[in-house]
Amino acid sequence: MNKSLRYIALLAILPLFTAGMTTDYFLDADAEKGSGVGTSKYGSSTNICGLNLCSEIPGGKAAWKADQGSKVTPVAPVQKSIEKETIDETEADLGSVLRLSRANVPATIPMHQGYYNGEDVYYIITDSSDPTHAEIITKNQGWKVELAPLLKNAPEEALSTAYLFTNGIEGDGIHGYQGQVFTSTPAQADVYSALTSHVHVMWNDGVTPRVLDSEAMVMEAAENNEITLTEINVVLNMPQIIWPEGQMMVKEDKTLTDVTPYGGGQVLDIDTEEMNVTFIAHRGWGPDGRTIYYIVTDATPSGPAGMMGVVSSPTSASLIANSAAVDLYQFKNGLTGTGPLGFQPGIAAGAPGDANYSPMWRIFMIGWDNPENAQLLETIDDMNAYREAGLIDIGIARPMDSDHIVNCPFIDPFQ
Repeated sequence: MNKSLRYIALLAILPLFTAGMTTDYFLDADAEKGSGVGTSKYGSSTNICGLNLCSEIPGGKAAWKADQGSKVTPVAPVQKSIEKETIDETEADLGSVLRLSRANVPATIPMHQGYYNGEDVYYIITDSSDPTHAEIITKNQGWKVELAPLLKNAPEEALSTAYLFTNGIEGDGIHGYQGQVFTSTPAQADVYSALTSHVHVMWNDGVTPRVLDSEAMVMEAAENNEITLTEINVVLNMPQIIWPEGQMMVKEDKTLTDVTPYGGGQVLDIDTEEMNVTFIAHRGWGPDGRTIYYIVTDATPSGPAGMMGVVSSPTSASLIANSAAVDLYQFKNGLTGTGPLGFQPGIAAGAPGDANYSPMWRIFMIGWDNPENAQLLETIDDMNAYREAGLIDIGIARPMDSDHIVNCPFIDPFQ
């Protein structure tokens, strides 16, 4: 695209993003191109480019350069006395584009099978508040479950319940026995949550175990003294991928590049034979500038959830002032890039391995006072310095005038 066309496109897009923050929902400039569709067909015919992405653009800090001759102001330590530089922008010199290599990569995650009301549920396990369960599940599924101790602070209204079997019929459950029994699915949006509190189910001596595939069956067996129920103080992040009434949206265009549109679905493939699901993993920065990747599974309110093509989870709104959610900063103007609103990738206040890591993110928006002077921010310290210098404003995101929480598990897509 030549300079003039990019300039016109950028002018057209910016008001839409700004309006989306205060009205109905976030708008993605390329959402139409990347719109996804729900499908009842599963399988591995995805035509994913894999780790060798479709564009060959050098990445990382080395790729922080001008786009087709654009001027770039080097990033330097910021002081409160910082002076805003004037950038001479003409139709031939339209600003900077941040190009990261491997900005969007496929992440294949093992699925598990459980039950809701007598029917199958397929789900993933990404995070645990308890190190023992994180270790057990990581070992059993051969894919790392991140430790997120803050999840234990989630209020009851932000949790659904799952029954975990500790003996009985062998199967795909967390402890090696039958699959978990869930009390809700995304079809019960008012009560569904990917965050689950747990009740251990143990078959009593002298009882012949059988598969229990609904909460009603579990309660009946408990009343008949066939099983013992024990509540445990563990919260797991178990986003559902397929449930009796539906599934997560599968992205229509499965070709990944460094400029793949953010919206239109976060899933590339659902394979119930191989028991895995392939998400798009998005690249961003941890609090200290380290590279992180995250997937998106659900969000509230419904507008942003629909734009991203993920499950709407209204119960997550109860985390807006709770320590189980952590701050994630996204950009609403400035450098054009691969963030959800079309600008530079975001910065997280915590990352895997940090004491304050959580997959549940309270979204804040960063806006440059003068977008033409935008610089690359990579750390929380960068952000704070520029805010103190009066060059950026930071405010909590309230799309649809509602509390905004996104379930974004941080993962290693290359494991």
